[in-house]
Order: sequence, then C-alpha cells, then structure tokens
Amino acid sequence: MIEIKPHRIGRCRVSVPGSKSYTHRTLIAAALADGTCTVRRPLRSQDTLLTLAALEKMGATAVDRETVIEIQGQNGSFKPCADEIYLANSGTSMRLLAGVAALGQGTYTLTGTPRMYHRPIGHLLDALVQLGIDARAVDDNGCPPVRIPGGQATGGAVTINCSVSSQFLSALLLMAPCTEKGLSITVSHGPVSRPYVDMTVDILADFGIKVQRDGYTRFDVAGGQTYRAGDYTVEPDASQAGYFWGAAAITGGSVTVEGVTRASTQGDVGLARVFERMGCRVDEDEKGITVTGGKLTAVTVDMADMPDMVPTLAVVAAFAEGTTVIENVSHLKAKESDRLTATCTELGKMGVTAVAEADRLLVTGGNAHGAVIDTYDDHRMAMSFAMAGLMVPGVRINDPDCVEKSFPTFWEVWNTLYNG
Repeated sequence: MIEIKPHRIGRCRVSVPGSKSYTHRTLIAAALADGTCTVRRPLRSQDTLLTLAALEKMGATAVDRETVIEIQGQNGSFKPCADEIYLANSGTSMRLLAGVAALGQGTYTLTGTPRMYHRPIGHLLDALVQLGIDARAVDDNGCPPVRIPGGQATGGAVTINCSVSSQFLSALLLMAPCTEKGLSITVSHGPVSRPYVDMTVDILADFGIKVQRDGYTRFDVAGGQTYRAGDYTVEPDASQAGYFWGAAAITGGSVTVEGVTRASTQGDVGLARVFERMGCRVDEDEKGITVTGGKLTAVTVDMADMPDMVPTLAVVAAFAEGTTVIENVSHLKAKESDRLTATCTELGKMGVTAVAEADRLLVTGGNAHGAVIDTYDDHRMAMSFAMAGLMVPGVRINDPDCVEKSFPTFWEVWNTLYNG
C-alpha cells in the first residue's frame, strides 16, 4: 500500500514509455517477418514481455537489450509448442496471439489467470471456425483457456462481431497476409475502440502489408504477402499520458507529456481534448501536448474509442462541477477488472456519487475525501486513483505494484510531479 500526498502541481514535463498496444502488435509483426527486425523503445511491461515470451516459445528468436529488442522473424509461420503458453491477464496477448497461432504447426494452448478465464473471446473463435480452423475454448464457454490448431489457416471470407473488442479484428488482420488466400473480413457489429484498428492497419503498412478497407465494415487483405524485416520504433503511450494530464486538470497545474502528439493514431490522445471541454487549456508543439488545469465543469462524452481512459476521466469528473456522463462503455465490464463497477465502488468510498448503467457511467462532482482504494489487480485503477490523492489527503492505494502490467516505472515518474 502507498499513500498519495496532496500536492498542487506547478509546471512539469514528463516522459512516458512506449505504447503497450504498439509494442504488442510490432513484436508480433516482427516475429512474422522475413528476417531480423530491430524494435526500438518498446514498452517493457508484464503484458508485453508475456507476448515476447510467447513468440519465443512459438519459434521466434529474440535478443532483448531493454531499449532495443532484435527479433528473428519466422517468415509468416510459427514452430510447434507442446507446452501451455501462459499469458496471465493480458487480454491483448491472448486475443492477438489466438489469431496468429493459426499460422503455426501443431496445437497451441493459451492459458492465463482466473480473471482471464472470464474475459470473452468467443467471437474470435467463431470467426476462426468459419475459416476452417478448429479453434475452441477448453471449457466450451467462449473464454480462455483456448486451443488453436496450426496448419488449417488457408484464408477466405469471414464475418466477425467486434462489439466486445476490436482486438478480434486486429487478430484476423495480423494473420491475414500470411494465409494462402488472404482474408475478406466483414464486421457485423462494432467495432468498439476503432483507433486500435487504425493502429493495426498502420503497423501492417509499416511492415509492407497492403490492406484495402471500407471504413470499419470491410477489410480485404491479399494472401501471400510478406512482413518486411527492418528497423521499427514504438511511439510513446498516449494512455499513460492521460494520468499526468488528469493530474494537471484537477490541481490547476500544467503538465507536458513529451513525444505524444495529435498525429498519433492512438485514440487515447483525444482525452486531452475532453479535458479542454471541461475547462482546461491544451497546447501542442512538436515536443508534446500540455494540459493546464482550470475550473472544471461536467461534460457528456462518448468514450467508445477511448475505453481505457474511462477510469481516468471518472476520477477527474469527481472534481468537476455537475454530472459527467460517459457513454458507450459497456465493454469495460470485460477488461482486466469490471471497470465500471470497480470505478463506481472506489469513487463511492471517497464520497463521490457514481452510477454505472447498462452502457454509461455517471459521475457527480462533489466533496471527495480520502479512502483506501482497492485496485482489483488492475493497473488502470491504481494509476487513475493516484490523481485523486493530489487533491485530498488520505488516499491510499492497495497493491500499487499492479502497474507492472503496463507502466513499471509509473510511481517513479509520478513522483517527479512533486518537483514541479
């Protein structure tokens, strides 16, 4: 447990690590490439290292130099792995690897923590079955653990439901170019979190893969394409920037997150504009985005494309005047924790009225007080509620080490705010 000391931030500049989402996708693409890839500034966190370890079990050779990872690609296929591949509670690892595992040989068994076994993956398995791949949930419940047979992925037409996660679509896009016939993908529902689809398509393009698309409803990827070996750099993580912008928003301070710009395809960069609507000032230059706090007022905002930022926004809303309505977020129930319920519960402990409805979250700003915050083994809960401790005394965070999942140095970077 750690206690967050109240502090009025002045002017600060911080750097955040590489994007978790970019790192997962880039490592997988590199492992499928036709030679050696150099991946610079990858995020080294629990989740991304699980993906790297899985790829090594599937035949990729990696030399990890911390700030640089060199990966010898497998030219569109993977080697057999008789051992179970453990992915803890990394939903991104589970979903993306479940797709590309079909490019390998033998049968791959992907496992995780008890929480992972409640996170849905059935829509992706259904899509793989449409393609003639005998993918299945071990317990026949649409959730991990899963078994994915290799050697059956020839390609074809497929329809996929992405109302729960866009990662199902990203998994198909990553595997598509290495199939014989390619994939013609129709999205029947969703996708939620659309910027993550754009990110996947952009990374594919960087590796030399061509994708034809009709918005977010149709994607055609020709088969027999090759992931191109080369030198790739991971951009800073916009989702991690949000906690520092939020700290500025609620304290009236000014925080610049270096290297994060609106040019990014990461949807979470849009959180700065939400804070602007609430009364903050937002400035951008070639070095990064700066948020300066002001008098905060409630907003109504659709967060379907920024689901990971919902707890961040909810905590900031606790210090705004009025009731903030956060819409289109039902899929947060299937994250590392049930983030809608968890966020409401912990805000309630602080005396803040928060109500989760079927597809939205309502937070009414008020007189928050200190509390012991449970994190549910969810990194984003710990980092979000750290912001509240800057404004009210007595905020203590249980299991602060859960940030290892995505931002191992979070508390070190967080403490630099006290110098500004």
